[in-house]
Amino acid sequence: MRPHSSILARTSRALAVIASLWLGGCGNDNPQSEAEACPADPSGSTATLPLPSGALCGTLQLPSGSGPFPVALIVAGSGPTDRNGNSAFGLRTDAYRELAEELALRGVASVRYDKRGVGSSARVTEVDLRPADEADDVAAWLSQLKADPRFSSVVLVGHSEGSLLGIKAMQKVPAAAFISLAGPGRPMAQVFREQLARQLEGALLEQANHIVDELEAGRTVADVPAQLASAFRPSVQPYVIALFQYQPSVEIAKLTLPTLIAQGTTDIQVTVDDAHALAAARPDAHVLVIDGMCHALKMASLDNADQSAALTDPKRPLAPALLEGIGVFLRGEDHAIPGG
Repeated sequence: MRPHSSILARTSRALAVIASLWLGGCGNDNPQSEAEACPADPSGSTATLPLPSGALCGTLQLPSGSGPFPVALIVAGSGPTDRNGNSAFGLRTDAYRELAEELALRGVASVRYDKRGVGSSARVTEVDLRPADEADDVAAWLSQLKADPRFSSVVLVGHSEGSLLGIKAMQKVPAAAFISLAGPGRPMAQVFREQLARQLEGALLEQANHIVDELEAGRTVADVPAQLASAFRPSVQPYVIALFQYQPSVEIAKLTLPTLIAQGTTDIQVTVDDAHALAAARPDAHVLVIDGMCHALKMASLDNADQSAALTDPKRPLAPALLEGIGVFLRGEDHAIPGG
């Protein structure tokens, strides 16, 4: 029996969300050309990272008063998620914009940016994109911010896959401290299988798991069912193959800098088990488990409608306990907020 059309529609939307949260990809129909400069940002100062492949564009949010300030580099989750935490796949959270504003109130500057091929940043061909390239971009941002006299220290804040990219980047260019927000801690293929199991069933789930098995083994899959195309389209498969080679808990063990691991209990993309895996690899890290916080860093129950609302309602505020925990962490480290 063929699935009902409404079920197929829900499946496509669900997989689009997974793709937005986890998979590499380009979501902007009109990113800059290599010759263009970053456009002015009406919500703050424009931040630009010149690269041979084209500039990456972002927003610099400064606190009131005179510096130098500690600065947070906010690294977005995967897929076409832009500097504010929104994407072409329907993700509308404004989570990173709100986080930047809250940090500024606490005396911390921030830079948040559009990754390659996203928002205002330079074009990139999806099939050529790799996690290592994005991690190198993060390292380049760190180097630029560390050399800027307006800033006293640099803290990296990575959300979801941005946590893993930040970990890899800091192995090359250390930051003063690291904040992992809903970062994966277990093998990436395992996390992805769990996400699929929550969205699919029957023959479609079997097909999806077969594709994951093949990608984990380093083999692309030519025949992808239409219902799974948003997550497994051929052009994104090389990125996923590369992503599946990483084990976040192994990578974070290579860092020695002060670390905060924050995770919500109603996150259905990354779970508390991931936070525990990261913490086991870094027993000196601060761990913050927030009851009722979902993957969008906002409060939500496990109800499907409430989860969807958290991913699509930019007016829903960030979890208060997350903001409080970040503030406590920053005040307790060498990169402390002045006056904290």
